[in-house]
Amino acid sequence: MTVENIADTQVPTHGVELTDAAAAKAKALLDQEGRTDMCLRIAVQPGGCAGLRYQLFFDERTLDGDARRDFNGLTVVVDRMSAPYLQGALIDFVDTIEKQGFTIDNPNAGGSCACGDSFN
Repeated sequence: MTVENIADTQVPTHGVELTDAAAAKAKALLDQEGRTDMCLRIAVQPGGCAGLRYQLFFDERTLDGDARRDFNGLTVVVDRMSAPYLQGALIDFVDTIEKQGFTIDNPNAGGSCACGDSFN
């Protein structure tokens, strides 16, 4: 196999970071369901009051152009259209008396709505 062929078979990576807490929570949710065939997909879709909306969900599909990274045994996938919007984003999981859930700190977001579910 030539160097060119090796480069063609490599899967692209993305610039999303996951904290250990977020990776552990997502992995625990998958383990609880007994699903070893799924990954965490992070996507950006049009919508929300600020123009773009985040989507985090478990997915068993592989889409053409997906970028993948592994975080402590959890595969995180970003589609090629969402990757530029998520470059440098940090996904965390918080569990406090005030809030529980995944949070996204995205340096690419120019602004967000009051609910925090969408950005521009």
